[in-house]
Amino acid sequence: MPVELWKKIEVLIDKYNPPKKTGRKRTSERAALDGILYRMRTGCQWNALPGEFGDDCSVHRASQRWVRCGLFEQLWALLLSECEELGGVDWKWQSADAVMGKARHGGTGVGPNPTDRGKDGTKRSVLTEADGGPLAVVVAGANVHDAKLLAETIEAVVVEQPGPEQVPEQHLCLDKGYDNPSGQSAAEAGGYVPHIRRIGQEKPDERKRKRRKARRWVVQRTIVWLNRCRGILVRYEKKAANYLGVVQLACALLWYRRLHRLKAAPAF
Repeated sequence: MPVELWKKIEVLIDKYNPPKKTGRKRTSERAALDGILYRMRTGCQWNALPGEFGDDCSVHRASQRWVRCGLFEQLWALLLSECEELGGVDWKWQSADAVMGKARHGGTGVGPNPTDRGKDGTKRSVLTEADGGPLAVVVAGANVHDAKLLAETIEAVVVEQPGPEQVPEQHLCLDKGYDNPSGQSAAEAGGYVPHIRRIGQEKPDERKRKRRKARRWVVQRTIVWLNRCRGILVRYEKKAANYLGVVQLACALLWYRRLHRLKAAPAF
């Protein structure tokens, strides 16, 4: 955990989940957060955490406590806002997509996965800006159609979107899964200019060149970034809120990396 990032998280912990004045002293919060990151990347069981992170039950309790107070979502919003202040967020072109995954232990917010012989599965609906930075994530059962999650995903953006005076038009790029009245109406209700993949679109012309630039791939790349974490690729949490909290933490880390690059870039 970088020192700069930990200082930001420590301020949020003191604000949203301060320690009680009485009772037992908490375990090291920084070590607990390191343990949460370790489990997110490896997907190991809580009782398999290395001892350097502290007692596994204490780390698990800290994780659930921070999910309940919305710490990871607040961290995500904070880092996104800092990147926006540095001009590192492109709101003009956005894209959304959903991905299904396994839910090993079932729980809330799961459904039969149509691509996995009807076994329990989960779905993540992701909205990104033009460079792939995640703006919103929604978790649902694997049997929920992508288009039915679009409106909820748009509403779940963690920061306030810029108005027409800052960005005159916001475009939303979607694949064929959203080529239906539900997807079209959800995009328009969110104030977007929808660009939905339809039959014949983006096919090469006579010179074998694409007529339009493809912009949907950035959300698919972001999904791949998130899937590098074993604890996200396969859902082991029984509670949907706990799984969503892990995804929100990963999204926050993606923005921290961008913030680090923006600050390190030379000024011209």
